[in-house]
Amino acid sequence: MNLDEFEFGLDSFGEVSRDASGRLLSDAETVRLMMDEAVLAESAGINSYNIGEHYRPGHVDSAGHVILADIAGRTQGLRLGTSVTVLSTQDPVRLYTQFATLNAVSSGRAQLIVGRASTTDSFPLFGFDLADYETLFEEKRDLFMRLMRDQPVTWSGTVRSALTEQRLQPAIEPDSIPVWVGVGGTPQSVIRAARYRLPLMLAIIGGPLSRFAPFVELYKRTLAQFGHPLLPVGVHSLGLIAPTDEAARAAYWPEYKAAFESVARERGFTVTTLRQFENEVAGGALFVGSPEFVAAKIAASIQDLGLSRFDLKYDIAHLARDLRAQSIEFYGREVIPRVRELLAEAPGQPIPAVQRAAES
Repeated sequence: MNLDEFEFGLDSFGEVSRDASGRLLSDAETVRLMMDEAVLAESAGINSYNIGEHYRPGHVDSAGHVILADIAGRTQGLRLGTSVTVLSTQDPVRLYTQFATLNAVSSGRAQLIVGRASTTDSFPLFGFDLADYETLFEEKRDLFMRLMRDQPVTWSGTVRSALTEQRLQPAIEPDSIPVWVGVGGTPQSVIRAARYRLPLMLAIIGGPLSRFAPFVELYKRTLAQFGHPLLPVGVHSLGLIAPTDEAARAAYWPEYKAAFESVARERGFTVTTLRQFENEVAGGALFVGSPEFVAAKIAASIQDLGLSRFDLKYDIAHLARDLRAQSIEFYGREVIPRVRELLAEAPGQPIPAVQRAAES
């Protein structure tokens, strides 16, 4: 593993924050806060800032490319991407022009993660039928990757008008903008990512990360079957970093509970409990704790899954802005250097701190 090439990202879903008095920020204030947090991320040593795509109250990430363009003018080397682009309800032509332009504005720092969407708000909003869920994603991914790789493009399908010898501007070099596929845990999605020769981003919000090891192996086998080289694998997961484990968990639990109660009501899930939360922190997918705890847990995940990228989603519900800033600082200045140390000190050896936490 080349640790110099490893990417540590910071992901936002544009969730509305609170100030020190507990006042809920306005949507516009939250957009500006995200811009400031991206600048902070670069100064702290984080490699990328990535924005999701949602169309619901409490989220302001519906036009992430605009926010990223502002961030481009305020940063120097920070990679600028999406933590998810809902390709199923995007127009691939428009998406190409947006990110080719962002790539020009940022001097080559644009990247994307495309996915099907775990929430479906964009389907009725833009007039798409959920019955076409599979077809929309498959056809649009096919067109989008042709535009990214081999112009001029001649294409026809059922989800938009045909193209004939179409060239788009601004022009880019083929495959010059990294495009990852976000996968929530279905083998079919893993296979399709390999077939299209795209890096794999595992969106993990619950359960031990080690349970995704079979998907990584499936991805590698499928790449080989198609004659493709090995490609990067990343993980996106939730977390908060504070001076102590206790402080992090006390701050995160109320926001986590509120967020997942909302999801439970919407989808008919069982409401999460404090014990379940604690289990997720100890041995599951939540990276909530002190810098040392989170660093050890990330390092173990990198070992277990053979990762090339780790993205920490730092905003949740109405988490206070000072806690968000503190988490970003700890992640960049203490966690990331410590992860590199742990992996360099004991390549291939289990990380003791994670073993202790899992047993506690």
